[in-house]
Amino acid sequence: MKHHPGNRRVIAWALYDWANSAFAVTIMAGFFPVFFKEYWSTGEEVTRSSFYLGVANSTASLVIVALAPLLGALADQGSGKKPFLFLFALLGILMTGALYGVAQGAWPLAMGLYILATIGFSGSIIFYDALLVNVAPPGRLDFVSGLGYALGYLGGGLLFALSVTMTLHPDWFGLANSASAVRWSFLLVAIWWALFSVPLFLFVKEPRPTRPLQNPWTQLRQATRQLVRTFGEIRRLRIVFLFLLSYWLYIDGVDTIIKMAVDYGMALGFDSSGLILALLITQFVGFPAAILFGMLGERLGAKAGIYIAITVYLLVVVWASRMEREWEFYAMAVTIGLVQGGIQSLSRSLYARLIPADKAGEFFGFYNMLGRFAAILGPVLMGWVSLVTGSPRLSILAIAILFFLGLILLFFVDEREGERMARALENEAKVSPYS
Repeated sequence: MKHHPGNRRVIAWALYDWANSAFAVTIMAGFFPVFFKEYWSTGEEVTRSSFYLGVANSTASLVIVALAPLLGALADQGSGKKPFLFLFALLGILMTGALYGVAQGAWPLAMGLYILATIGFSGSIIFYDALLVNVAPPGRLDFVSGLGYALGYLGGGLLFALSVTMTLHPDWFGLANSASAVRWSFLLVAIWWALFSVPLFLFVKEPRPTRPLQNPWTQLRQATRQLVRTFGEIRRLRIVFLFLLSYWLYIDGVDTIIKMAVDYGMALGFDSSGLILALLITQFVGFPAAILFGMLGERLGAKAGIYIAITVYLLVVVWASRMEREWEFYAMAVTIGLVQGGIQSLSRSLYARLIPADKAGEFFGFYNMLGRFAAILGPVLMGWVSLVTGSPRLSILAIAILFFLGLILLFFVDEREGERMARALENEAKVSPYS
């Protein structure tokens, strides 16, 4: 039972995805952008509120981009992934819950709380991802990573479905109106996130630190020096460098579709309520699909599974550029749901194989830094093509370039060679732990 993938430690770890995905779906993708425009920014021009929202998202992303690698290195210094995860999760939970009390028109406060909540959410994921190498039994990285994403899709989707129902029928829940229902949904996300985070902190154990603990300032100096060395190590680990470049390109395409799909559907004249329903469909299809992709990764290899997912995305982009009817948008939502969790989970497990396990925190810091950079190039590319051609259909087709380039670079990622280089680096560190 000790090494069974369904053991308590694995489930406890995966439940954190169930916990924090409520924030990603209900807050980031769902209600916050709409509520910020229609409730907190009452009286402001639409273009101005859009600018404020963009600033909020960019500020949170830039903070994580700046801190992620250093935080990861710092956690590795003292075997401190769980304490850092706790601090960032607590920040995210408290700031999300505080959104409940923000009055109508108080957009500066809403914006500030959202920035802090997003920093908490994104920061906690760095340490959650890094714990994968401590949790997954030998040979089960793909399955365990897929399980996390699967529970994330299911948990996030269930709470989002409840929140949507509350806003459509507030009287069923004894609420005055839809605005009251949305405010309660912020509180529900905070409670959900806190409650389902508990198993990870109780049951997931970190290995004892291999180095004597130093005072915090010494740890920070050592982490900074280690971070500088990691830049050099990523250059030495050619396979890791190639994978990160490939990942940045294709995950930019994935994130662009996630963030721009509803906007694209509205540009084609589809009903916005139908587009929210499509988002829900993607969540629930993503649950079993992520588990199946984890099994596929174990059978065919993670790299082969990513190939399949990118190919499907290329077909989806071509299909989207020719889409005419609303039912096609729903069909596309199902198709994306089949591969979205798979490409995310297999990317995480493949990367975990290519990096030194004793430096998982800092290496996943770089990984998540690229995740924050993702969906920068894609939206700009879409906007530029739309501006030049005047066609939203051609703009979505432009995303195919990101998937195609990512696919080509992935071809040169030799998984076995990458694992060999990572183990060699681990052995170097054991020989000279302070070098």
